[in-house]
Amino acid sequence: MRKLLLGTIAGLLMVLPISAAAEPADTAGRPARPLTVMTYNIHHGAGYDGVLDLERIAVLIEKSGADVIGLQEVDRHWSERSNWVDQPAWFAKRLKMHYGYAANLDLPPLNPGEPNRQYGTAILSRYPIKDFTNTLLPMYPGQEQRGLAVATIKVRGAELRFANTHLTHNNNAERMEQAQKVVEILGTSKKPTMLVGDLNARPDAPEIKTMTALLADTWVEVGTGPGYTSPAENPTARIDYLLHSRQVTPKKAAVPVSPASDHLPVVASYTIR
Repeated sequence: MRKLLLGTIAGLLMVLPISAAAEPADTAGRPARPLTVMTYNIHHGAGYDGVLDLERIAVLIEKSGADVIGLQEVDRHWSERSNWVDQPAWFAKRLKMHYGYAANLDLPPLNPGEPNRQYGTAILSRYPIKDFTNTLLPMYPGQEQRGLAVATIKVRGAELRFANTHLTHNNNAERMEQAQKVVEILGTSKKPTMLVGDLNARPDAPEIKTMTALLADTWVEVGTGPGYTSPAENPTARIDYLLHSRQVTPKKAAVPVSPASDHLPVVASYTIR
């Protein structure tokens, strides 16, 4: 992990018009709101093969059928490593989705008049995003700033609170404080809620148990096999998660294989009550 300077924290919410789909009903006549969700640490678009290619990530998202996606390690005019591209805007335009961007690192441009150099997380949605916030998580000296991005998404008449985060990778105590802050923020609402992201810890870690005491682990409920996501080339650890509240019912989950990042994504289908 490179050493990163910290700047002002910014959040960006952009929306693109999306046509509404017909709403199905369940056998009791109540509205059924199916939803497919993905979490993916995209490693600023660079695969484990060393190739920078946003298009293959976009194709992977399309093939998954995901309606809402939480992305981590997303660049916005960051540097040469990602060709200075505004990655969240690129994905939103390419996939015809709404998006929100949380710049946990926000540095001044190299040259006056250019956009700030930003790095953080993004939420893509096929459905309208009503609001979007980013809360800074606890950070120890010398560490990288992390955040919790939370969007309210209107899914066929139902409001879904969708949170996306990327916890620290190299300090267990710091990660525990971050997990406790996430629970503090998300535990105050009775709305259908999902938390997705690269949590950088295995399922038996105390910080993961802190979060799964509030939100259920989708993979445990409907996944098959170990669900390993890292490293992508030869995965041996499950550190990327989809967590959900009781108003969200999981149906199935999978880990698609792709060389497009140093992580593998996790995709699952749900019904929102």
